[in-house]
Amino acid sequence: MVMPTASSDLQSLTDTNNAWEPLTRGPLDPQQAGAFAPMFKALGDPVRLRLLSMIASAGGGEVCVCDLTGSFALTGPTISHHLKVLREAGLVDSDRRGTWVYYRLVPGALTLMGGLLELDRAVPVAA
Repeated sequence: MVMPTASSDLQSLTDTNNAWEPLTRGPLDPQQAGAFAPMFKALGDPVRLRLLSMIASAGGGEVCVCDLTGSFALTGPTISHHLKVLREAGLVDSDRRGTWVYYRLVPGALTLMGGLLELDRAVPVAA
């Protein structure tokens, strides 16, 4: 059995044949709920929420893991685990450069999540 990846789930949410509306306008189908749930679950941890905010607000659009670890009273492997959860949820992407890993937001991921929670309008489907 092949498990869907976060990137394939994110792609399914932006597929023009799979339009969706905010929660207040109509229910999600099981596939849509399954694609959104890992993103929200990943942000349910305060460390991951803070990591995502640090990555999102980084100048230049990306941040080195070396600049993230000093902000927490956690071990490197624990920070790496949290970053892996964010990556698997489709919220961040990374590149290894030498001994360091650089993280950046996945374009559109936060827009999708925000659109789901929008109260007064339908979410336009990305082209």
